[in-house]
Amino acid sequence: MTMHPKLALALAKKNALKVISGLNNFNSDRVCQIVKAAEAGGATFVDIAVEPSLVKDVRRITNLPICVSAVEPELFVTAVEAGADLIEIGNFDSFYAQGIRFEAEEVLALTKQTRSLLPEITLSVTVPHILALDEQVQLAEALVDAGADIIQTEGGTSVKPVNPGVQGLIEKATATLAAAHSISHAVNIPVLCASGLSSVTVPMAIAAGASGVGVGSAINQLNDEVAMVAAVRSLTEALAQASTNKVIR
Repeated sequence: MTMHPKLALALAKKNALKVISGLNNFNSDRVCQIVKAAEAGGATFVDIAVEPSLVKDVRRITNLPICVSAVEPELFVTAVEAGADLIEIGNFDSFYAQGIRFEAEEVLALTKQTRSLLPEITLSVTVPHILALDEQVQLAEALVDAGADIIQTEGGTSVKPVNPGVQGLIEKATATLAAAHSISHAVNIPVLCASGLSSVTVPMAIAAGASGVGVGSAINQLNDEVAMVAAVRSLTEALAQASTNKVIR
């Protein structure tokens, strides 16, 4: 497996930023707008829906590494052929609202199936936050054995902050931060902390042991590209500051 050098360097420096356009966002114009903002704001890579034509559209406008996310392994093959640099099993958040759960055994089976189809591609796998924390750690360890190159955490959708402002932002990130801390201390591959993060909590993710962060709704729900760029830039600046600070672990 050869990881994209830009991504490998950012993970090593613990300042990788993934901008997520949305697992179910197949609007090419909208996705390209988000990708342009991600690049202008200094993001490391982008995560888009697993659609070959979308991959080609995005590849035409950026040199950033392109990740595609899905929960159906066979969909990855054509997306990789279209130019995707890495793949991810997950972004389960959109399924929870539909009452669809992903248990540990299923995620592990999806990982093994994906690895058999694409043995060389960089593979990120999300650990479902619906699992108890110790079960998340056990699954992460099994995923590493199954060939995962990056583990991603989640949890933002399950947390409903009771306080406004900064305190609310910290509350919203608690689940994914807890998972990042526990998993990063158990596995020897990079952990990407995602779901419910903001410029306030991004430094906490790095302090918890993450090598980078993934952010979606904080950017892709904005309507103005200038505002998107500003949001990405605030995250990259928070990451840069966090990764240069010496944190005692």
